[in-house]
Amino acid sequence: MISDELKRLMLHIARAAIREELTGKPELTEEVKARLKAAYPELAKPGAVFVTINERSSLRGCIGSLVAHRPLLEDLIANAKAAAFGDPRFPPLRPEELDQITIEISLLGEPKPLEYSDIEDLRRKIRPGIDGVVLQLDGHQATFLPQVWEELPDFDQFFAHLCLKAGLPPNCLEYHPKILVYQVEKWSEEDFR
Repeated sequence: MISDELKRLMLHIARAAIREELTGKPELTEEVKARLKAAYPELAKPGAVFVTINERSSLRGCIGSLVAHRPLLEDLIANAKAAAFGDPRFPPLRPEELDQITIEISLLGEPKPLEYSDIEDLRRKIRPGIDGVVLQLDGHQATFLPQVWEELPDFDQFFAHLCLKAGLPPNCLEYHPKILVYQVEKWSEEDFR
């Protein structure tokens, strides 16, 4: 569990990363990052986060890492910028939008393979609202965070959309893709207003 103090700080860092990209004024210099890692050792440890940007309750960008492969601080900064400016589903964030967005951070646990025999077995084993899901098949991959279950609570719809996100037909579960599940700890700027 991450402390509320660190959650607030991570939201601040994500917003600063986006702001410095928009303004061209460096805020998260190497010196600042070194001080942050010294004050909050958790930021120096490997971590995987997704950064979700919403604008007026609608998705505006979401990019993240499935597996911890760099320090949490670096992952947070890179994914905040990528969610704001590199999500191919949306145009890059414009300066006038900065005050209209809400940032959400999801800290991922390690994805673990879920063995299942058929679609009905998968239906019994998946925990809607708890499990994030990674779907892999024939070189295609996509993930939905656990909070996507709020928008797609129906198992069949959830997986049809996940298949499509991976660039596969909506019935791709029939081909028995590899499924991994993970859980997240998530928080948003809304939680601290």
